[in-house]
Amino acid sequence: HLGETKGHVQRLEQVFQMLGKKAKSVDCPAIDGIIDEAEDVTGEVDDKDVLDAAIIAAGQAVEHYEITRYGSLIAWARRLGRSDVANLLEQTLNEEKAADKKLTTIAESKVNLKAA
Repeated sequence: HLGETKGHVQRLEQVFQMLGKKAKSVDCPAIDGIIDEAEDVTGEVDDKDVLDAAIIAAGQAVEHYEITRYGSLIAWARRLGRSDVANLLEQTLNEEKAADKKLTTIAESKVNLKAA
């Protein structure tokens, strides 16, 4: 997923360029909170199987946040008549949904059963 994330950044930079704006990095308190929570859990859980399930859940929380944000950006871009921007963002949205689906499959097929 790291390789995809680099592609997401490139697409976002392209979107900003298309809009005549300069892209810049910003902190995201929501994602930071999810990461902080995951770090807290890893320090409290001794069972490896439960820890694996918790890490997957945290990863999915990040994916869900990203999915909602990209969905909103796409809707706004379409409303503003920028289907070119929406189409680029939709590529990333589809990749985020695929990553979430992979995590769900891993969790449901084995990790959650071991953690139970």
